[in-house]
Order: sequence, then C-alpha cells, then structure tokens
Amino acid sequence: MRRSATVRTSVGFVVVALLCLVIADIQVTTVAPWRELGRLLTGLVTPDFSNPAAIGTALLRTVAFAFVGVALGASAGFLLALIFHLRVVRTLCAFVRAIHELFWALIFLQFFGLHPLTGVLAIALPYAGVFAKVYSEILDEADPLPMQVLPAGTGLISGFLFARVPDAWPHLVSYTAYRLECGLRSSAVLGFVGMPTLGFALQSSFAQGYYSEVGALLLVFFVLIATLRLWVRPWLVPLYVAVSPFLLGTGLPIMWGNVARFFTEDIVPAPLRHGEGWAALWQWFSDLLLHEALPGVWTTVVLTQIALVGTGLIALLAFPLISRHFTSRPGSVLGHVALVVARSTPEYLLAYVLLQLWGPSMLPAIVALALHNGGIIGHLIGRRSNEITLRPDAAHGLDRYAYEMVPRLYGPFLAFLFYRWEIIMRETAILGILGIATLGFYVDSAIQELRFDRALVLIVITALLNIGVDSLARTLRRRLRLRHMVNCEP
Repeated sequence: MRRSATVRTSVGFVVVALLCLVIADIQVTTVAPWRELGRLLTGLVTPDFSNPAAIGTALLRTVAFAFVGVALGASAGFLLALIFHLRVVRTLCAFVRAIHELFWALIFLQFFGLHPLTGVLAIALPYAGVFAKVYSEILDEADPLPMQVLPAGTGLISGFLFARVPDAWPHLVSYTAYRLECGLRSSAVLGFVGMPTLGFALQSSFAQGYYSEVGALLLVFFVLIATLRLWVRPWLVPLYVAVSPFLLGTGLPIMWGNVARFFTEDIVPAPLRHGEGWAALWQWFSDLLLHEALPGVWTTVVLTQIALVGTGLIALLAFPLISRHFTSRPGSVLGHVALVVARSTPEYLLAYVLLQLWGPSMLPAIVALALHNGGIIGHLIGRRSNEITLRPDAAHGLDRYAYEMVPRLYGPFLAFLFYRWEIIMRETAILGILGIATLGFYVDSAIQELRFDRALVLIVITALLNIGVDSLARTLRRRLRLRHMVNCEP
C-alpha cells in the first residue's frame, strides 16, 4: 500500500514539473554561450594565484563570518530548543528560518550598512531558527531513562545537562558541523550584497572577465569545504570562535538614527505614513498583491517544482558514484570529488555564473538548484547505500541499480527530497535578485527604489510561502511514513 502511494506521489510531482516546464522560460539568449563557457573552463584549469593576499583575506573573512554567525545561531538555537514546545517559539523560529540569509542581509544593510554586524546577523538569525527546530528533535529522541533514574532533589538544569544532553551530544555535534559547512556557503554568498567575503571577490573577478582568478577562488573554496573535517577539530573550535570576531573587518559607524527611522517610518505602509486612511491602504496592498506578489509567487512555484524534480533525477543518477556496490575505490574517490564540488558550490553563485553564460531565463536557476541539491542528496543516498549488504548472487550493473538498490533507497531518497523542498523554495525566491522574476526580484526592486514597506510585505509573503511548503512536505512524509528514515534535516 505504501509503495503504491509512493509511486503515485512521485508520478504526480513529475507530471506537475513537466507542466511547469512547458510554460517556463528556459531560452538561452546570449550570443556565444559556449565560447564563454570554454573561457570559464579554461580559467578553472589555469587558476591564477598571483594575488595570494587578496585570496587569503577573502577566505579568512568568509571563515570568520561563518564561525561567528553559526556560533551565535547555535547558542540561541540551543536555548530556544529548551522551550520549543511553546507554540509562540515554534512559530517565531519557523518565520525567521523561512527567510533566506540574503533577504536578512538586505534588511540589515538598510540600517547597519556594510558593517560586520550585517553579515553576522544575516547568518545567525535564520540559523537560530533552524538549530532550535533540529536540536529540539534530537533532544526529544534522546533516551529518557537517565532522567527517570536521577535521585530525588536533582535540579532541572543539572538533570538536563548531565542526563539528557550526553546521550544526544554526538548528534548535536554532527548536525552543528553540517551547519558550519552551510554557514561557509552562506558567508561566501553574502559577498554578492557587498560583504567582504569570497562572493564579493568572485563577483568582481567574473565581472571583469578574469576567469583564472575565478578559478583560483573557486578551487580554494572547494578545498576549504572538502578538508573541513581535517581543520575543524573539536578542541580547536573554541579558538576559532574566539579569534573570528577580530577577522571580520571594519565598517562605517552604525547610524542608530537610521535604525529607529527604519522601524518607525520606512517599513510603515506609505498610505498610513502619509495619513491617507484605510481605503488607500487597501488599494496599495491590492496593487502590490496583483502586480508583484502573485506574479512572483507563480514564478517561484513553477521554478521550484521543476528544480525539485531535477534535483531528484540528479540524485538518483549521482549516488552510484560513491556507492561501493557500483564503483571501485579510485572511482569512488573521483565520485566524492564530483559531489563535493556540486554540493559545495552555493546555488546563488552557480546561478550567477550560468546567467552570465546563458542569459536571464529560468534555465540557469533550474540547473544551479538541481546540481547543488542533487549533489547533497546524492551524497546522502550514496552513503546510505554503503550500509546495505547484498546477497552473493545479487544482480550486477543496471539490474542491480534498478531492482536491488533503488527500491531499498527510494524511501530515504524521498524523505531527503521533501526535506530539501522548502530549502529549494527559499533559494528560488532569493535567485530573483539576479534578475529572474521570482519573489526576490520584486523584493530587490523595492529596496533599490527605497520602498521598504513594499519590500517587507513581499518578504513576509515569501516566508509564508516557505512555511506552507514546509508544512505540506511534513504532511507528505507523515502519510508516506518517511519521517523515521532520516535522523535530522539534511
């Protein structure tokens, strides 16, 4: 029964994606896309390390923003996890994590400017919501027996720290390490809104056509991610966190008057700010909804559904690259390298590059989202496949893939895919900043025009859309009995 429901659900998603593909704008509009792609590939294989100081500075700032932002997010998230059972806390966390780091950065830029606080809070705030949710789930799954056998009179905090946390500690550490990798990608992407991280250097080099510099920066970033477990040792983490605030750089002094004005004037809807009354407010909101919000939501949903199915296809094709049931040791190493590149390259960065090569359509966004998320899920499913033991007489080749492995892995595969659904939706919205007509396009346009009241409404709509998709994904996982197949959010 469950298998038939799983098949029907999968077919339904594929059909929806095909319908969306029919109406999507996926044209290549540049004059010589393959020539530019060739120049980019040439730059990647001939990296230019002639300016190590600039590369080192961008790399240090990227790492520093990631460590400070993730440390603050994890600390706040752990405290919120203790009271996550309260509805108001769950709602608040759902809202803050539904807004992408770049949207938070665009908000904080308006009153902090290009100050390190902008980048740190842009990472810490949404990550706090994510940490609170996942930490709460991990703590809820901890063995309750130690708490039950504590002697009478044991304090609540002491009992929690010594009886509940130790059992959950390995999972808490593992997930925090994963979020640090995500934080490094988020930190790099913040450079596209002006923060002095790797993304800023990449954007500058790419805009000038210095593809060898782009190649050097990308290679350094890939090595940084691939070697994360080698240089992030538990005993070194406190040192990294302590030193990182001093590596963030400096910015212009914060004008606290701008902060007050932002909350008391800038985000107040224009009709109310000008005393025009409720009728004018309704007209203002209707115009915003009809001409910006609804078209943005439509494009965001269409692009998301195509990218979601594309992600699934790439994941199913990619997991054999690191599976011991399909590849030898040398082949597995090459497969790991390919998947590290795919999952380490931020969607925003990849979409930016592809937009320069192919022009402003949905195609660069679809490919970027599918490659990145497909790499992540392919890696997770490939690792899961290595835990499976086959019979000595099991089939080989395509038969092994189709009849032995995919049926056993399809449940976890769908679970991971549904976990990524809301994340793909958030990334789709933010890609609008690059010129694709998703919700982020209208948010960025409103901010550029200093209409922060309209931008805030659009950001709230984006968050509500993400919350809705996340709720739908949870419902599907529950109905298909997929919740037990993953330990925490991938």
